Amino acid sequence: MKIQISGGQKLIENYMAAVANAGAEPVAAYCPQPDLSCDGLLLCGGGDIECSLYGQEDQGSQPPDRARDQAEIALFNAFYQAGKPILGICRGMQMMNILLGGTMIQDMPAEQCIFHAGSDGDRIHPARTLEGTILHQLYGPLVQVNSHHHQAVDQLGKGLVVTAWSESGVPEALELSGYPLLGVQFHPERMCCDFRRPDTADGAPIFTWLIKQCQKG
Repeated sequence: MKIQISGGQKLIENYMAAVANAGAEPVAAYCPQPDLSCDGLLLCGGGDIECSLYGQEDQGSQPPDRARDQAEIALFNAFYQAGKPILGICRGMQMMNILLGGTMIQDMPAEQCIFHAGSDGDRIHPARTLEGTILHQLYGPLVQVNSHHHQAVDQLGKGLVVTAWSESGVPEALELSGYPLLGVQFHPERMCCDFRRPDTADGAPIFTWLIKQCQKG
């Protein structure tokens, strides 16, 4: 069982460790070509996505990594067309929303952002889950998560449903009906393995979900 991982040039090892801990072989790189010998795809966190990809001008975005944007467009399209499971984390969730036709809030208002990003690391906060969804099955109606982001999903891509949200209504998870796809705005790779912490839920079940979906293929 192999999972292709697309990440930035830093911290990709955290995602690799989480996938390996879940029982799969991580195949990780920065700007990789699609490898459909892999059973599933993980799109990692990172910086902001080029705003023109969702039809907007710069309204508070940080400089994009256009090479990574283009690589992940190809990755998502290849795995999606092949019907293979996809997990997106933070930027990865945002990328999936954009590629399915959605848009972004490029810079959340300060009164919201203070609960989701800080110069001293992750912010910890609760997220409420929608009954019957993946996160609800894994964690119940309320789950403590971490966040480090200043952008948020705005208009949803085609077929996507918000399945968890934070105290101020920021989307924390997305699912696609009838397809093994999960996006989370928080960072489960920093909630499991060597990064397991007492003030959040265990992030490991999210990676286990991805592996189980791949096993069904």
